[in-house]
Amino acid sequence: MHPPERESVPATAVVTPDLSVVVMTYNEAESLADVVGEICAALTGLDASHEVVLVNDGSNDGSAAVADRLAAEDAHIRVIHHQANAGLGGVYRTGFMETRGRYVTFFPADGQFPASIIGQFLPLMQSHDLVLGYIPGTRTSMIGKFLSATERILYTLLFGGFPRFQGIMMLRRELLQELRLVSRGRGWAIVMEFILRASQGGYRIASEPTAYRPRVHGTSKVNNLKSISSNFTQLLELRCRMWGSKTPDFRA
Repeated sequence: MHPPERESVPATAVVTPDLSVVVMTYNEAESLADVVGEICAALTGLDASHEVVLVNDGSNDGSAAVADRLAAEDAHIRVIHHQANAGLGGVYRTGFMETRGRYVTFFPADGQFPASIIGQFLPLMQSHDLVLGYIPGTRTSMIGKFLSATERILYTLLFGGFPRFQGIMMLRRELLQELRLVSRGRGWAIVMEFILRASQGGYRIASEPTAYRPRVHGTSKVNNLKSISSNFTQLLELRCRMWGSKTPDFRA
């Protein structure tokens, strides 16, 4: 599988910023401007150079036009358009390849994670290689509790455990050159593999509780039976791929 076909819209951003924030966008025209505005405001308050990279994953609802307008208004913002929807995996691979910052983080464009997390995580990067966010508390629905418990059991059986993670992560860029990633496909296997390899490689990892809020616009693109089934399949494939690979392949 080849990398998603993409078109990059240049911006006059800092060549090597301290921090890159990737905003993952698929049909989020209603929320994108507010989310980016909140992120930019949070970044302005930090003592760090930055860039904001909007990855438009083949949206067909006007998100592309919103993203281009935001980039035209702010030199710290640039846009990468996927010509076709490549899924979560494709967006993360693009972010891994195209960002320039010393540290990299990813935010969904649905606005469910507040931009204040950036200021929470960035100081921790002075003593860690990877900071993983998680949502404190328990799920209220029985199906949610069942899925969460099943996920923990699967990770323990297949990988011997997994660092606590749910939502936002911030990483030191050098890890992308030091870890050999082989996962392909549309789903989150590339993210899970990255975290697993960092954990098993002895890197400095912290798990931090983060705020989480309800979605204001649209509906979830991942919380459905199709996504759950796909993630389970990728989990099994990842277990096989993590042993025996000799070359980095996160571009595939």
